[in-house]
Amino acid sequence: MKSAVKKLLCCGAKSFPHRARLPEEGRVRVYVGNYRDTQCKLEMDADFLTHPLFEELLRFSEEEFGYSYDGALRIACEINAFIDMINFLKSTTHLLL
Repeated sequence: MKSAVKKLLCCGAKSFPHRARLPEEGRVRVYVGNYRDTQCKLEMDADFLTHPLFEELLRFSEEEFGYSYDGALRIACEINAFIDMINFLKSTTHLLL
């Protein structure tokens, strides 16, 4: 439920203040979506950046958008698929420790 609410709040919401707060320590901000004009801004655990699944997604995104970014990583991925991947990584993280 929490992720669904977060998704609804971030996608298409134009009324948020322009001065965005910084992510909490240990988290990073990413823009997710296949097209720049419909991307959704999300935050995720920074630890996931080194997971092989996420590294492959970053390589694909680099091909799609280039390596330059302004303030947040841009991830070329369907929003629902990205949320599913993050939920999967969250559920398996404790298995890796």
